[in-house]
Amino acid sequence: MADVVVVGAGIAGVACAQELRAAGVDVRLVERGHAAGGRMATRGLWDRRVDLGASYFTVTEPGFAAVVDDWSARGLAHEWTDTFCLLDGDDVSVKTGPVRWGAAHGIRSLVEDLATGLERERREVDSVAELAEPTVVLAMPDSQARRLVGEHPVAELLDREWEPVIALAARWDDRTWDRVSPIGRFDGAFVHGDPILEWIADDGRRRGDDAPVLVAHSSSAHAQAHLADPAAAGPALVASLRDHLGVPDPVATHVHRWTYARPAGERDLPYALAGDDRLVGVCGDGWGATPKVETAWLSGVLLGRELAGRLSGA
Repeated sequence: MADVVVVGAGIAGVACAQELRAAGVDVRLVERGHAAGGRMATRGLWDRRVDLGASYFTVTEPGFAAVVDDWSARGLAHEWTDTFCLLDGDDVSVKTGPVRWGAAHGIRSLVEDLATGLERERREVDSVAELAEPTVVLAMPDSQARRLVGEHPVAELLDREWEPVIALAARWDDRTWDRVSPIGRFDGAFVHGDPILEWIADDGRRRGDDAPVLVAHSSSAHAQAHLADPAAAGPALVASLRDHLGVPDPVATHVHRWTYARPAGERDLPYALAGDDRLVGVCGDGWGATPKVETAWLSGVLLGRELAGRLSGA
């Protein structure tokens, strides 16, 4: 038995566990999946790694910037682009924003690197009651955390709803979609006014190998209608890609369901923490101003610092 058990080895859970470890707190990391990463998910497809979850990350917070600088120096992360297309019916424009970062070995590799030195136990947790540790951290969406905490006081803070997304990875023999972009280079596109499709990422461009692979994210409504049979959502996503990019049918596809893909609404609290006899904390990208990779990392770090302070009596 450790002092703290962290359930969930996405970037928030790993960041929290490392913060506790650095403070000298004995911590155990539990994950139901075979690998760290959570929704920063990468899958081996067509002899390469394809990012099916988080498409990229941005950097504003100084602490996270230091982590990203280290990844960049070691060739794990790189600047991808600050320019995406905006597809709105027949109109195509260019949208410029903050620099988005990608990872040469897939975005999950960054969480795996952050988890260096942590022992990870693969286990399905059905309730916090089955965990022996006096302090528990749940690094997961509210809906999943609610099922585990039962009547613990932290449940009152877990009131944020989450939207589903279905991701479609598709491969072609050749790249033919750069011509869609007004600047002659296609990295990704936000899609407006389409009931099926909301986002397209060029996986070859963000990986840096220019492979003819796209990843499309569905609307929440389309995902909701196909949660029981996600493969059935694929044909409509392919049809939308054909319509927007003028591409033929892909030679291969893969569909992945994200039941809890992104939080809805707003929330400013950086994490949840409650309990007298037993502390239970919850962290992740659902805590903070905007749901993104950096938000999840910061949520885990701040919760880890708070717990380390409490456990040390500081």
